[in-house]
Amino acid sequence: MELWKIQYCNSVLLVIFIGFASAQVTIPSKQDGFWYQNRIAKEESILIEAFFDPVCPDSRDSWPPLKLALQHYGSRISLVVHPFPLPYHDNAFISSRALHIINKLNTSATYKLLESFFDQQDKFYGKATFNLSKASVVDEIVKFTSNAIGNSNYAAVKAGFTDPKTDQATRISFKYGCVKGVYGTPFFFVNGFPLPDAGSPMDYKAWRKIMDPLFAPAGQLKN
Repeated sequence: MELWKIQYCNSVLLVIFIGFASAQVTIPSKQDGFWYQNRIAKEESILIEAFFDPVCPDSRDSWPPLKLALQHYGSRISLVVHPFPLPYHDNAFISSRALHIINKLNTSATYKLLESFFDQQDKFYGKATFNLSKASVVDEIVKFTSNAIGNSNYAAVKAGFTDPKTDQATRISFKYGCVKGVYGTPFFFVNGFPLPDAGSPMDYKAWRKIMDPLFAPAGQLKN
């Protein structure tokens, strides 16, 4: 990630932390994030937390190798994705809100929509929406979202963008990332510990290098 982006994010984090210090933080009534295949973490499983921006190219490029790792390790791994809309990515907040709307309607469609955003980021980034109003962008994302998961959901998706709860949920996702020290995407934690090279995609070999030792027999583990 470029130095100016890191500095920008650090400035945002500083402002948020100052706000936390001077005011009571509203604790959400449920945990943030979307569980992959509804596989909620158990005590004996390894937990990966991924912070993705739906319109971030590096988030897009990091998903296929992570998905391969999930397929390789199966139920021994649980993944929860937290949307983290970067302020310098066009329409990041709106697309992240769409994920919350869909997750509320049908949890099994959340990752399908995330992959659709990854596959067609060019529709909502840069020049594609430069001359569009916010309302027009929302309309386009409503159409895109309902097409991705089924047109019968159009009215419900549209209504979701007028529901203050989905707006609040998206804000909580961003604030949660800030509390965890996230400053870019993709950003990964394994069992609560951050991985290096945040803001850059990880390939499949890198995931195997990190995860294989965690599954080694107890006698082979090194301190």
